[in-house]
Amino acid sequence: MDTLATLFDFAPIELLHRNRTKRIHTVLHARAPHSQAETNAAAAYCLAHHTLEGAEAAARAGAGNTFGWYATHPDAGASASATATSLGARVIVAPALADLPRSAISETPYYVLGPHTGPAPAHLRALAVDAYACGLTAGFGSLLAAHAVVLCLLRTKNLGDTLDSWTISRLPGTVFMDHVEDPLVLARDLIHEGGHNWLNDALAATGCKVSDTPRFYSPWKKTDRPAFGFLHACWAFPLTMLFTAHALNHASGQQHRFLAAYLDQQRTLLAETTADHPRVLELIHDDGLRQRLAAAHRQALTL
Repeated sequence: MDTLATLFDFAPIELLHRNRTKRIHTVLHARAPHSQAETNAAAAYCLAHHTLEGAEAAARAGAGNTFGWYATHPDAGASASATATSLGARVIVAPALADLPRSAISETPYYVLGPHTGPAPAHLRALAVDAYACGLTAGFGSLLAAHAVVLCLLRTKNLGDTLDSWTISRLPGTVFMDHVEDPLVLARDLIHEGGHNWLNDALAATGCKVSDTPRFYSPWKKTDRPAFGFLHACWAFPLTMLFTAHALNHASGQQHRFLAAYLDQQRTLLAETTADHPRVLELIHDDGLRQRLAAAHRQALTL
């Protein structure tokens, strides 16, 4: 687990992607996808979940035409709004936050690709293209290629502002995030959210169910959290630390100061988890997954 490529290369996830995508297409009687955005199993898996959610919502609303559209567009129309990046075609959109629905499937707002989806403005797509390239250069290409297929850019903020970002388990491979006009910062946040998507898939693929009963102190939330949330934080934040340490070699001025301060802060927070992290890993019965989670945490502690 000494290299990032080894860290993210996990065969059970690949099998999960292929099997679940096939089941979704079967349920919807969807034709096999051939769009540019679906040239790999991970992208197909992400987009199939958009198709499933869109079709279900259309069926509940009695919108027959929309339901039919999803059945004939198993890539959720990604071919019409995909953007070429160094990691392949990505779907980069910029929905208005006020237009994002909330429902029983998620406590947070979310967005489902559909017949009226259009690409983000050109300057945001260019920012995202640069961010994906930064992630690739730093060694996170396989993570972002498989787990950040759809990027929903939300509010534009200033460097130093609080940036909200999230994922939802019903739309794997999709990330939602505020952003600043800085590709290194966007790449950092893409890696964080892509990491959450990776871990959700890894837990599902290995059948690891983390109990909510034991609770552990989270320095990020400043409260005791269930093992699941603690484990996610102790995976996603170390990944951003590893990226930031690399990015500092390519940053200057205010950008360098911001990223350096972030890394210093994360060193302090992560150090507070050293006693509890091995205890949480005991809840993971899959050796390969447990080793990957331990390796990322261990490497970040050395920064």
